[in-house]
Amino acid sequence: MAILDITELKAALPPRRALIGLDLGEKTIGVAVSDISLSIGSPLELIKKSKFTQEAERLLLLMKQREASGLVIGLPVNMDGTEGPRCQSVRAFARNLLRLPAEKFAAAGLEPDLPIAFWDERWSSSVMNRFLIEEADLTRAKRAEVIDRSAAAYILQGALDRIRSAT
Repeated sequence: MAILDITELKAALPPRRALIGLDLGEKTIGVAVSDISLSIGSPLELIKKSKFTQEAERLLLLMKQREASGLVIGLPVNMDGTEGPRCQSVRAFARNLLRLPAEKFAAAGLEPDLPIAFWDERWSSSVMNRFLIEEADLTRAKRAEVIDRSAAAYILQGALDRIRSAT
């Protein structure tokens, strides 16, 4: 796996394969998936954070099931554009994925050189929270169940839109 700029991601992808988007929260990981034409990002699943190896195994299984060819991970940049401790944590998660043994990828039926790109997620959770309140009229408890998956889809959709505009 390699960490790429979002503008380089499309060239690194095999044709007609999905992308997985991640919103790494403190307690959960929101997961979204694109269609094979890389046009639409949709919420997929919420992974409860536990041990990295368990999170990675679940992520690799989801990638296998969806025939995903790469990852877009939301990067929680500060409002002034600087990177703080949360960005460091997200970058560490990506580095840990890169360090997984090739056997882990093979066990999931994946190539070990899947590309990763980061996408600025500054507004993802607040935008999705506002949407879920105003448009979907969800209660706080219901929003908590879907916010991270929805934020992952928002992150992925932003990256897909950027990828499309770069070509």
